[in-house]
Amino acid sequence: MSREVQTLYVAEDEHDIRLDRWFKRRWPHLTHIQVEKMARSGQIRVDGSRVKPQDRLTAGAAVRVPPLPEANPRKPGDLHELTERDVAYAKSLVLYEDDMVIALNKPHGLAVQGGTKTTKHVDRLLSAWGEGMDRPRLVHRLDRDTSGVLLLGKGPEAAKRLAGAFARRQAKKTYWAIVIGNPKPTHGQIDMALKKTGINDFEMMRPAEPKDPKGEPAETAFATISRAAHRAAWMALRPFTGRTHQLRAHMAAIGHPILGDPKYGDEKSRELSGVLKLQLHARRIELDHPRGGKLIVEAPLSPEMKAGFAHFGFSEDESDVDPFEGVKRQR
Repeated sequence: MSREVQTLYVAEDEHDIRLDRWFKRRWPHLTHIQVEKMARSGQIRVDGSRVKPQDRLTAGAAVRVPPLPEANPRKPGDLHELTERDVAYAKSLVLYEDDMVIALNKPHGLAVQGGTKTTKHVDRLLSAWGEGMDRPRLVHRLDRDTSGVLLLGKGPEAAKRLAGAFARRQAKKTYWAIVIGNPKPTHGQIDMALKKTGINDFEMMRPAEPKDPKGEPAETAFATISRAAHRAAWMALRPFTGRTHQLRAHMAAIGHPILGDPKYGDEKSRELSGVLKLQLHARRIELDHPRGGKLIVEAPLSPEMKAGFAHFGFSEDESDVDPFEGVKRQR
């Protein structure tokens, strides 16, 4: 069994997910009966209240997670235990750290949370800071192949405040991306509901009709920073909502898929991408620090993004600090 009670927070892109599915996403080995039993006995609680497996969760909600049975009991020295090398690697990702917040520079290809086939992920590496109350808590997520800033809360109070800021859309997130072609207009906002199709590795977000009950509102601001003739553009993207794959799905939907995207790219973008990996980078996050004041963290370009910049001749000094200054949601 996992050794302690945890408090975890529902991420932006998990809003309205069923409690049982939320558990299965994180711990695929759990059975529905196990989740139902823990909920019925009051071991699982949401914001302090009892819940049923079919109840839906809201972004930012605090979920009490009791000690859970493990898929395979841990043995000293097995894959679950962090080695000194793992600890050193985890600490090497730190961009910023104080007594309440850790900001990591998540590399391309590293999943934030585990699954049935994923044993190396950020959540596992957080044991480098300790267990129990010392273990940092995830408050939002990035796709496996998206690099850049990932925030963690130290302790339940810091995590609650950070998760609340994300849930209330108070975090200003700026992503950098290289897309095929030149979007017109060069600046604007995409207001296009998205819905999930497929499952697991084949799950995709697609545009939803206005009256589709499965559609989730999704809004993204975009600004062109530089162009490589008519072939490609370096974009700044700001999601005002936090849907799964939102930026990738939105750019594909307006005809300018992000380069290196095997899931949302088309034949032309795949041809232009060549050997480039996903050209999407969480460049900057600005939000209120849990203790007061502002927290602003920037992540340097990943090796994968540097390859894209070199290929198209982009230079970091072409960018404004905040291309979205003064830009607000349309609704």
